[in-house]
Amino acid sequence: MSSLSQGRHCKGVLAGALLALAASSGMAAGFDPARQPEVRALVAELADQGIEADWLNAAMRKADFRQEVLDAMSGAAEYRLVWHEYRDIFLGDERVAGGVAFIEAHPDAFARAEAEYGVPPEVIAAIIGVETRYGEVTGDHRVLDSLSTLAFHHPRRGSFFRGELAAFLQIAHEQGMAVDSLKGSYAGAMGYPQFIPTSYRAYAVDFNADGQRNLWSDPQDAIGSVANYFAEHRWRPGAPIYHEARGPAEVPPSVSVNRTEPPDRTVAELGEVGITPVEPLAADTRVMPLALELADGRRHYRLARHNFYVITRYNHSHLYAMAVTELAEAIAAARGQSPDWREATAVEPEEQA
Repeated sequence: MSSLSQGRHCKGVLAGALLALAASSGMAAGFDPARQPEVRALVAELADQGIEADWLNAAMRKADFRQEVLDAMSGAAEYRLVWHEYRDIFLGDERVAGGVAFIEAHPDAFARAEAEYGVPPEVIAAIIGVETRYGEVTGDHRVLDSLSTLAFHHPRRGSFFRGELAAFLQIAHEQGMAVDSLKGSYAGAMGYPQFIPTSYRAYAVDFNADGQRNLWSDPQDAIGSVANYFAEHRWRPGAPIYHEARGPAEVPPSVSVNRTEPPDRTVAELGEVGITPVEPLAADTRVMPLALELADGRRHYRLARHNFYVITRYNHSHLYAMAVTELAEAIAAARGQSPDWREATAVEPEEQA
């Protein structure tokens, strides 16, 4: 074992030991502010913002430590799968048919979302389809438990999740919800579109004007909220998401691919190392090169545009953004639509050199 591996092994052992100590010391039994200074500090911070301290204390006493939440955080599909494996999860016939049915079940909401925010129905549906299979699988973890566990026990991202826990408590208080009854993912994502709490507070909309932003059980609010999220992140109506490309068997060492950042390489620059669009693009067009791994080991090259980057603001993974895009394309095709974001020059993976 190398010294680097030994260091990582020791850190892993230490993290495990700390979690075991937390469980054995009684911290796993709950997050009582009276016994835990960090929880008490969060309660005090939110009380200063106007939430009753008694309500906050009662809420946190209902939270429980969940080891399975910490375990799940290290095994997310975006970190362990390559493109062809990830794609197979989300591009089945059932998921495509579900997207068509979801749009047909809420035509007015989708039409209004596109009119107000400029986001096509198929893209909105694809987000919800990838996240929760159109509301069928929204998570069975108590959000309070997940976020409390991550806020006070995650070895690296505790500060981030404390912010999410604070936002969740604010949502539950503002909307009069039972804080211990709301369920979501192991990471605290909620409802049809799996918004994390800070996104819920920032981008959720009351799309059906019933006086409440309800992403758990109101598909109309979910549709409008996803569209609003994209619009706030500067989705460009009618613009392409990506272009098909060709490239060498091995990614050129001078090129960084699959980054979830704004497009910053020109078509001309990539052409110098053999990555070229299937159909001509202006030499100064800014793109982000993608090299997607296929089952046979080859790479499927694409050139991502600004709207692809916008999708990665929802989930910072190129695999996620491409799965959403291809699902949206498949839903559009099943509906007999020709989406304005999609070129008519697609090349199937097996046709690429």
